[in-house]
Amino acid sequence: MLVAQGIYQIQLPLPFPLRIVNSYVLRDGEGWTIIDTGINYPAGRSAWLAALAKLEIAPKTIQRIILTHAHPDHYGMAGWLAEQSSAPVQLAPLEQEFVRTAWHVGAANEQAIVDLFQAHGMPAELAEPVRHSMAETRAMTLPWPATRTIEPGGVVQIGARRFQVIATPGHSDQHLVFYCAEERLLLCGDAVLIKITPNISLWPHGCPDPLADYFHSLDLLAALPVDLALPGHGPLIRAFGERVAELRAHHHERLAIMERAVGCGATAFSICTAVFPTTALSPHQLRFAMAETLAHLEYLVGIGQLERNGGIFRRS
Repeated sequence: MLVAQGIYQIQLPLPFPLRIVNSYVLRDGEGWTIIDTGINYPAGRSAWLAALAKLEIAPKTIQRIILTHAHPDHYGMAGWLAEQSSAPVQLAPLEQEFVRTAWHVGAANEQAIVDLFQAHGMPAELAEPVRHSMAETRAMTLPWPATRTIEPGGVVQIGARRFQVIATPGHSDQHLVFYCAEERLLLCGDAVLIKITPNISLWPHGCPDPLADYFHSLDLLAALPVDLALPGHGPLIRAFGERVAELRAHHHERLAIMERAVGCGATAFSICTAVFPTTALSPHQLRFAMAETLAHLEYLVGIGQLERNGGIFRRS
């Protein structure tokens, strides 16, 4: 689908409830630049081959692959596409570090996540399926490409457009967005989504207060004049400032709900079960519900509204 002059959106299937991830193919001189890649499984590869054929894009004309962040639905087919095209893969330095931690040494990372969840009250019989789900997802990031870093604060020239490279941490540790001021156009990845809210999660090897990071990122994004935002999931965003305000309000509402759920003292898992329909969630979904609960609780600890004693959260 053509979404702006010289920019096509490719909707790629996902093997979990999110269902679709948006990748973008941008005309870049005589060739093309890809932003985000989908996850590597047969339906995703078939979708890419069909899209490239429809657009009459020969793989060797792909000049580079840029990732907004290294989550599997955005990073997972970067290696496969790099093999087809010989294009370099670029991402932010902290996202490159995430690749090493989450994918290259993934089993240790998965153990650390399970240990964190169990320390905060998740029963072992639920934690083990979460571990298995993570290992299945990691397998869909192979083959791993060599990567180069792209520094926040710089400018990327793609065809006639100059994009400012802006770090918007929160959803991931150094999530990047790309802003073309001349066209008031933003490639926003998962920093802002229209029908769902970006997941803000606490992970063992990640930033210690991702929700505080995300609030700061929303402040940065709110200051950008944007007429059209191209997100990583869901429809295009035209009322961008309104959506940023809605996301901020959503997380403040979620913080209030979490604080009430603490009661006289509770584990993160018991709070998670009070806030999310955990019995209806897959292990994949439960992982994100638990990690998002921890992110909100740690934010409340950071601003002094809660205190944490071991695995128990209490009101200050």
